[in-house]
Amino acid sequence: MAIADALDDLDAEFELLGDWEQRYRHVIDLGRTLAPLTAAERSDANKVRGCASQVWLVTEPQGDGTLKFRGDSDAHIVRGLIAILLRLYSGRAPDEILGFDAKAGFERLGLTGALSSQRSNGLFAMTERIRRDATTEPAA
Repeated sequence: MAIADALDDLDAEFELLGDWEQRYRHVIDLGRTLAPLTAAERSDANKVRGCASQVWLVTEPQGDGTLKFRGDSDAHIVRGLIAILLRLYSGRAPDEILGFDAKAGFERLGLTGALSSQRSNGLFAMTERIRRDATTEPAA
């Protein structure tokens, strides 16, 4: 599945939910599906700068050249935003990650207008971290 297909799926889920109160609950539920990170993975090296909440992202290059991402946060909504990012980016090739217009994707999902400026900044900080890792991570 390509990023565009994952975005289509997320958009369809959000459309079914209707108002943002229901969508926020869905985002929180998505965050509950994240596998927890180990204490060692909650390191300063994995911490995402620019987020008001504590956020950690782990990047794992795969043998086929794709990148697997895992993440966690101490805030429920942010965990949900991480889950959305993982659905969009994890398991993708660096070229696909770098070619995706995240801003347009987040606008399509309605996230840009629904999130506080602080959460939007954090979402973009996480996205930039993923893009940076796609630029710098060697294939496994």
